[in-house]
Amino acid sequence: MSDEAAAATRVEPVPGLVGITHLIYGLHALSVLMGLLAFGFGGAAIRFVIGLPSIVAVLINYARRREARGTWLESHFRWQIRTFWFALLWIIITLAVSAPFVLFVVGVFMALFGFGVVGVWVIYRVARGWLVLSEHKPVPMDI
Repeated sequence: MSDEAAAATRVEPVPGLVGITHLIYGLHALSVLMGLLAFGFGGAAIRFVIGLPSIVAVLINYARRREARGTWLESHFRWQIRTFWFALLWIIITLAVSAPFVLFVVGVFMALFGFGVVGVWVIYRVARGWLVLSEHKPVPMDI
């Protein structure tokens, strides 16, 4: 662990910020669950980036990020924000790659597979981050 990361783990966050971070993970999980129940893993990825709960969660992330700076929660805020934006990026890439093949039907399967992979990755990121948060530890950025 770097000196900066070690120093961040010693600073306690402002009261209530841990609860807000749990709320953010909960909102992301709600979006994922809604997508899973409706459309499976691919739906989890799509709902994660366009679902109202996740959009609200990311807005809270940006609004409260300054308060987390220098604390062990900073890694969670970074983890949550990156999860959202990378999921969106991978969905756009999946659409761009599969779109030309839609006329040959294989593009639909390519898109469904790509969305499914992103969905599994999003579920992992939300679950892993939330579990680490429950231990009151920063998210290791090597995972």
